Amino acid sequence: MKLVFVYNADSDPVSGLFDIGHKLFSPETYQCGLCALTHDTFTENRIWKDFRESSSTEMEFLHRDEFKKKYNKEYDYPVVLKQSETLELLLSREEIEDIPDVKTLIKTIEAKTSG
Repeated sequence: MKLVFVYNADSDPVSGLFDIGHKLFSPETYQCGLCALTHDTFTENRIWKDFRESSSTEMEFLHRDEFKKKYNKEYDYPVVLKQSETLELLLSREEIEDIPDVKTLIKTIEAKTSG
C-alpha cells in the first residue's frame, strides 16, 4: 500500500511564492488545508516530517498538476489517496479541512490505514 498526498497547489515556482505570501498575509483563506497542516510558512512541519520519515508506509507527495499528469485523474483537492491495486479516496478535501492540527491528521491517517 502507498499513500498519495495531493496538494491543492501547482508545482511551478510562481505558485510556490504565491502560496508563501498567502500563508503569511491571509492564512485563513489559504486554499490547501493539507499544506497548512503539513507545512509551516517556509518549511515542513517538524511533527509531520518525523512521522513521514519514521513511517513504514510508502508515501508520495504531488501538486495537483503533477498528479493530473501522472495519474490522469481529477479530484476536489487536496486529497489523500490510498493506492494498492487502484486509487481509493482516503481523505477528502472536506475531511482534511475539518482536521484541526497535524497530530490529528497523523492519528486519522493511522486509524484509516491500520488493519
